[in-house]
Amino acid sequence: MDNVGYYIFLIVAIILGVTIIKKVASCLIKTLVFLVLLAIMGYIYFFVL
Repeated sequence: MDNVGYYIFLIVAIILGVTIIKKVASCLIKTLVFLVLLAIMGYIYFFVL
């Protein structure tokens, strides 16, 4: 029964890790989409208009 605390800690650490990764990944995806849109607008401004 000594390992129960270890397993509880491990489960909590996994849940926190997944939550943090999801938040960071969504932020990175939003930043990437913003940079792509910015690049497209810059291309249109300098080469099309």
